[in-house]
Amino acid sequence: MRNAFVRALVDIARHDERIFLLVGDLGYSAVEPFAKEYPQRFVNMGVAEQNMTGVAAGLALSGKIVFTYSIANFPTLRCLEQIRNDVCYHNADVKIVAVGAGLSYGALGMTHHATEDIAILRALPNMKVICPADPVEAELATHAVAQAEGPAYLRLAKAGEPLIHANLPTFEIGRAIELRPGRDVVLLATGTVVKNALDASAALAHSGIAAGVYSVHTLKPIDEDLIRQLAITTPVIVTVEEHSRFGGLGTSVAEVLAEIPQVRCLLRRVSLPGSFFQEAGSQEYLRAPFLSVEALVMQVREVTAGTTSS
Repeated sequence: MRNAFVRALVDIARHDERIFLLVGDLGYSAVEPFAKEYPQRFVNMGVAEQNMTGVAAGLALSGKIVFTYSIANFPTLRCLEQIRNDVCYHNADVKIVAVGAGLSYGALGMTHHATEDIAILRALPNMKVICPADPVEAELATHAVAQAEGPAYLRLAKAGEPLIHANLPTFEIGRAIELRPGRDVVLLATGTVVKNALDASAALAHSGIAAGVYSVHTLKPIDEDLIRQLAITTPVIVTVEEHSRFGGLGTSVAEVLAEIPQVRCLLRRVSLPGSFFQEAGSQEYLRAPFLSVEALVMQVREVTAGTTSS
């Protein structure tokens, strides 16, 4: 995903001299193409994320479109006050890019687990929160946030993520992408676990459960129209996210459903637990008990028991 992001940013910068990239002394082996082509618009701010965000806000208020880049929690939680006061309060054109969503850096321990970021960033006024599912969506999302006015958070995984789109989908901030239809249950997934949701849908089909899948790449603004439609047409919604169960996709969907009169749709939230991980390990190892294909299939079968048309 990070290579797709940089590739898109280089392309955008060719046509818009307002584009700047600030990094927190991280991203090497990925950001060099931008730094080489636009050295006057690339700044390594060092390990000083609060200063990086303040400088980004100043550049944005001078008419620039500024991307800040670092891994995991560093460009978000470490400089949250500056994001809130300098960026969001002024509705500045600063686009915060974090590489290492969820448990991507699982082996480095809980300090590098980005599992509360969606909840915190979506609470900030003016902030848009975008979580692409694969490199194709990451590239499209980069173009979209560059064109969108005001602050945005682009939550990327690390590298080597599989493609889920064979063709370019229509990408619009605030509109989910339908990947597979289904009459019995719909999986609303965000980030790289969209791939697991698709694989779970295929496995469920063998047992007669028709499971639709959407890539909910925008967490804020959430696709309320889709959720309201599904609340009427689908008996069960399952949200899937590599994030704490508090404040992320599941919470966002629940907020919309709670305001629909006489809603009959069931909701099951599948996520990481709302607690710190007490062990380190690979991303796959840490998320397996919660978000593996097998875990998703089990959750869907449990919540749809007695509701499916099969």
